[in-house]
Amino acid sequence: MGKDLSSALRPVVVMTILFAALLGIGYPLAMTGLGQLLFPAQANGSLVRATDGAVIGSSVVGQAFTTDRYFQTRPSAAGKGYDGLASSGSNLGPTSQALVDRVKGDVARMRAQGIAGPLPADLVTASGSGLDPDLSPASAQAQVARVARVRGLAPERVAALVAQQTEASLLGDPHVNVLALNRALDALR
Repeated sequence: MGKDLSSALRPVVVMTILFAALLGIGYPLAMTGLGQLLFPAQANGSLVRATDGAVIGSSVVGQAFTTDRYFQTRPSAAGKGYDGLASSGSNLGPTSQALVDRVKGDVARMRAQGIAGPLPADLVTASGSGLDPDLSPASAQAQVARVARVRGLAPERVAALVAQQTEASLLGDPHVNVLALNRALDALR
């Protein structure tokens, strides 16, 4: 009986160890190596560097810009704001009073910054991940007057910069990467 049990368990143990090594170690290492070889920038986080080489952000992860000199990103529901370890939506539904209060606060903040007229939804609502780096062109255009006033630039020049930074999308709506837009804004002389 003991010999039958050990001979029956041996293939099970061997196959478990084999597949654990193959799928738990070999496959992840192979995919990491392929990613590093074929897409090194993306595999390393799509990092954006300043001229001195310091990392200032990522082109695929949003970050907060807190001064009026910059275009603001959409609100973040990730932790205390743009926390990659807490990436998720708020799970607040349309009947949630907490969501209504948060959106009212965001609308009041936008109005206090001098943004008039209808507000694009992405200026006052968080994305599903809470880390969205992009805005709609309408949301960026809504902030042109404030940014131009604070920086002492002609609104037409700032609006043209927004249009220049607007990227078409093959499958979705056009968008503006806020970090790229703010870097282009800093590059204006």
